[in-house]
Amino acid sequence: MTVTLKINGKSQTVNAAEGTPLLWVLRDHLGMTGTKFGCGVAQCGACTVHVDGVPIRACITPHDSLDGANITTIEGKSGKAADAIRKAWQAIDVPQCGYCQSGQIMSAIALLEETPNPSDEDIDDAMNGNICRCATYMKIRSAIKDAAGSL
Repeated sequence: MTVTLKINGKSQTVNAAEGTPLLWVLRDHLGMTGTKFGCGVAQCGACTVHVDGVPIRACITPHDSLDGANITTIEGKSGKAADAIRKAWQAIDVPQCGYCQSGQIMSAIALLEETPNPSDEDIDDAMNGNICRCATYMKIRSAIKDAAGSL
């Protein structure tokens, strides 16, 4: 099945089986490996991308359901919130193994784009479902607060 998707502002024509998860289209068909496979059942958040500005789990989202949507991956995310999050992530040295970080970052960016000065509860709600095997949750929270403070 051939579908044209708008990914990071660019139209991409993809020939993949009907119902193929967006994650595998991104990684296997388009070579965009910034979005990670974690669990395959939308429980860990490693595969988080934005669809029309909303964070979704690419591992369970059929690519052919996204006709006309604007898909943004970690490779294409830019702007004030994205820059602030990336800077804070580096300054605080958030990642350990780093595997979950693209999903964590995409969720954090979406939070700051919607709520530039989030409370602890806002952070908890936005980051819920993003699992970090290295348990860097306190550093993630600090980075989000630092990024919010710099906006």
